[in-house]
Amino acid sequence: MTHAATEPTGAVRGPVLVRRARTSDVRGILALLDPWVQRRVLLGKEVVTLYESVQEFVVVESGGELVGCGALHVMWEDLGEIRTLIVADGWLHRGVGGAIVADLEERARRLGLTRLFCLTFEVDFFTRHGFAPIGEQVVDPDVYSQLLRSPDEGVAEFLDLAHVKPNTLGNTRMLKSL
Repeated sequence: MTHAATEPTGAVRGPVLVRRARTSDVRGILALLDPWVQRRVLLGKEVVTLYESVQEFVVVESGGELVGCGALHVMWEDLGEIRTLIVADGWLHRGVGGAIVADLEERARRLGLTRLFCLTFEVDFFTRHGFAPIGEQVVDPDVYSQLLRSPDEGVAEFLDLAHVKPNTLGNTRMLKSL
């Protein structure tokens, strides 16, 4: 589903379009990701990984240029994760991130998810969007044991497993009920 969103009052650029990503967007997603990887805010992703997960992404474009992206990854029957939420530097604080979160939440609801997880340095942003920091155990022991079998690093981050701790230092694990 695509829809148009308009920037907040005072913004100098025109309307933006939030839409599902296509394979032709992968190079643009990498270009958005790279500055954040260089700053050590986000971990880099292999090109093949982005192609494999392109169906999880939405992108935001303005005038044909990608200015933001984000992904929704299903972790369990009721649980998803917002991943790789990126807004280009020149578009920060203009509503692009909020538009991405709103779109991903809508997709999560359509899939039947009732909770969304994120691992972030942007605690204030996610708090404004209804997320709250979480403790250790947010799934029952049976689900935990099933999730331990996942090879996905994001699931390991959700579970707060020791082997991912070097990658998550300083990040906050947050959850939102839909």
